[in-house]
Amino acid sequence: MKFCNRYLLFTILAIFSFSCSFKSVQRSKGITYMENESLGKLPEKQLNVFAPKKTNESSPVLLFIHGGSWNSGNKDIYNFLGSRLARKGIVSVIIDYPLSPDYQVHDMAKASAQAVRWTKENIKTYGGDPDEIFVTGHSAGGHLASLISVRDEYFDTLGVENPIKGTVLIDAAGLDMYWFLKEMNYAPGTEYLRAFTDNSQVWKDTSPIYYLDEKDPPMLIMMGGKTLPGIEKTTERFLEEYKKINPEPNFHLQKGKKHKPMIVQFIYSPSKVYKWIGDFIEEN
Repeated sequence: MKFCNRYLLFTILAIFSFSCSFKSVQRSKGITYMENESLGKLPEKQLNVFAPKKTNESSPVLLFIHGGSWNSGNKDIYNFLGSRLARKGIVSVIIDYPLSPDYQVHDMAKASAQAVRWTKENIKTYGGDPDEIFVTGHSAGGHLASLISVRDEYFDTLGVENPIKGTVLIDAAGLDMYWFLKEMNYAPGTEYLRAFTDNSQVWKDTSPIYYLDEKDPPMLIMMGGKTLPGIEKTTERFLEEYKKINPEPNFHLQKGKKHKPMIVQFIYSPSKVYKWIGDFIEEN
């Protein structure tokens, strides 16, 4: 049943992605941002770029990291998101990254940081502004987006400075995975432990909540009012800590929205979430 629901969601998203007009967006797909074993054991991975028609000005950039419980999902499901963002004047980069159980969270974060690095070095070719790079993600992708935003170590291993100017979290999972995994007490090697390992220190090292400080890029945080209990609780914990840095966080609780509809809503071009993101990018 879980597989069927996921397949149905992917099918719906794919259908809507093909329904988009192809007139106003330049699409560049399957671009390799990480060569096989160029970063240790990490495999080759690609990304897609969606850009507005060429203008005389550079556009801000939003890099999207997909969800899927750290073990599934792919960039092509979200072509609809790239197209809609491009039509709104934002160059979008949609990435793939290594998945569990073959790879763990540190690997995924390092690959995500490498995708941002590639974007910084190459996005000007696609009309994007390399000094205006924002990152976003849904669910597990939101976790990775927040993790590389608050932990410069992933960029340090690449020999570059963190270029992220702002972070958009869409019903992000794993913001306090240390607390969550201790509470759930999964058997070793099961559930999320395939991605986060059985080592509780890794859980803490990959929980963004423990790395918040005033030097972090600003955040726009969205959460569904009827999301998964784990996401609700860890987001609440994250907000408590974040308010110590920013007493008035840019937070939107979307009442009535469950976890999957939090990303499905982006299919609707006039959705208010696009305005929230556009305003956030413009203000930062």
